[in-house]
Amino acid sequence: MIENRSIPSASVIPELAYADVLEAGAWLCEAFGFTERLRIGDHRVQLVLGDGALVVTELGDAAGPDDGATHSLLVRVEDVDRHRERAAAAGAKILAEPADHPYGERQYNAEDIGGHRWTFTQSIADVDPETWGGTPVDLD
Repeated sequence: MIENRSIPSASVIPELAYADVLEAGAWLCEAFGFTERLRIGDHRVQLVLGDGALVVTELGDAAGPDDGATHSLLVRVEDVDRHRERAAAAGAKILAEPADHPYGERQYNAEDIGGHRWTFTQSIADVDPETWGGTPVDLD
C-alpha cells in the first residue's frame, strides 16, 4: 500500500461528527490522550493514539448525505474499484462512486445493511497536506 502523508497509516479509522470540531478534537486529546495530527480548516481534525487514528468531522459530513449521521468508518484498501464492485455485488448501497481527491486518495462511500456509513480509500500518491490546505500539527 502506498504511504500518504495526508492520511493516517491505520487500516480502519472511525469518523465521528460533532457540532464544534475544534472543541471536540481538543477535548478528545485532553480527556482520552489523543494527539492532533492534522487540521483541515475548522471542519476536520485527524487524531492519533498509538497506531490508531480517529477523524473528527462536522455534523452532516459523515460519509454521505447531510442527514445527521454522527459516525462512519474510513477503511484503507489496496484497490478501491475492485472493492466497490465486491461491495455492490454483496448488496451494499453505493452512496458515491470511486473518485480521485487532491489529497492523494481514491475513495468511494457505501452504506451497509445496518445503515452504517463507510468510506473506502486507496492511497494513490504521497501528498504533502499543505498542498491542499491541510495544516500538519504532529506528523511524528
